[in-house]
Amino acid sequence: MDMLRNVFKNNIRQYGMIVALVFITILFQILTDGILLKPLNVTNLILQNSYILVLAIGMVLVIITGHIDLSVGSVAAFIGALAGIMMVNMNMPFYLAIIVSLVLGALVGAWQGFWVAYVKIPSFIVTLAGMLLFRGLTMIVLDGKSIAPFPKAFQKISSGFLPDFTVGSLNFLTIIIGIVLSLVYIGIEVYNRRLQKRYGFEPTSGKGFIVKMVVIVAVINLFMYVLASYKGIPNILIILFALVVIYSFVMNRSIMGRHIYALGGNEKAASLSGVKTKKVTFWVFVNMGVMAALSGLIFAARLNAATPKAGTNFELDAIAASFIGGASASGGIGTVIGAIIGGLVMGVMNNGMSLIGLGIDWQQGIKGLVLLAAVGFDIYNKNKSS
Repeated sequence: MDMLRNVFKNNIRQYGMIVALVFITILFQILTDGILLKPLNVTNLILQNSYILVLAIGMVLVIITGHIDLSVGSVAAFIGALAGIMMVNMNMPFYLAIIVSLVLGALVGAWQGFWVAYVKIPSFIVTLAGMLLFRGLTMIVLDGKSIAPFPKAFQKISSGFLPDFTVGSLNFLTIIIGIVLSLVYIGIEVYNRRLQKRYGFEPTSGKGFIVKMVVIVAVINLFMYVLASYKGIPNILIILFALVVIYSFVMNRSIMGRHIYALGGNEKAASLSGVKTKKVTFWVFVNMGVMAALSGLIFAARLNAATPKAGTNFELDAIAASFIGGASASGGIGTVIGAIIGGLVMGVMNNGMSLIGLGIDWQQGIKGLVLLAAVGFDIYNKNKSS
């Protein structure tokens, strides 16, 4: 017990929100009489929150560098509008329109990154201007009207499922993928444990290691079983999984990731250490532009329309997900997994409160209190450690 207590204490940012997510899920599972975790609702949770989770992955990098991006919702709406014009009005092949949209998102990020990194205008001001600019441009290019419908192939990005075969009432391929993921996870954990021993680090005790693996493998397979009970794995879940793996690797194992953390921790020290701080800041905003574009495409595919109102409050949800997931308001701290967990906390709360009939006014107030508590928790831990 002492060992588990110490592990939790030393990783309170990471494990605290996991515990909170589990608690909130159980609470709303009880309050909704079991509706929350029904296969149909779990799938809807993934589809409803996918575009926010994509934004959260990009936003956490921006926050780690000590900046903020208030424009992502407007950029998502603007790129979605352009995608609608290309696919619906111009009959451009959907895959070509997606590539062009992502490139345009990168250019938008480069535009904002230039002012922040090289002109040294505070990111709050630059992206606030961007929020107004791209919302206005969305209204202009759409002329205040919606564009629909999108091609069926494009819609499948957000509403389609991985081809599967059923055995009884279950999608069997989903079950197999769950087992494969479990084996991959066990292999990675065992490999990392051997590396820790080889380099003289003290790994988690044998019992703690086994308990951790059993719990996570059980969660993976239970989640896959729930998905298999409906239509299997949504296409968007594959995209999210790929993004989480890639960005987690970049942030934890690459030079770029270390430079991002160094920049957020202390910009002057990072610069003196040889980190090209302006370049790093610039590319973080370029990346945010691409992620905002991808989020806009996912939302347009789910809605099957490009609308002037798309992306409203997306930036607030993405920022909240990052902070709730353990990112520090002062920069230098945060993880991709944490942002995903924070986004899921917000998503489960939104879905659960809607299922029990709580009004939007109460929902907004409760989410605000949760965000305030998360940032306060971060400040408390920082003051305690210092």
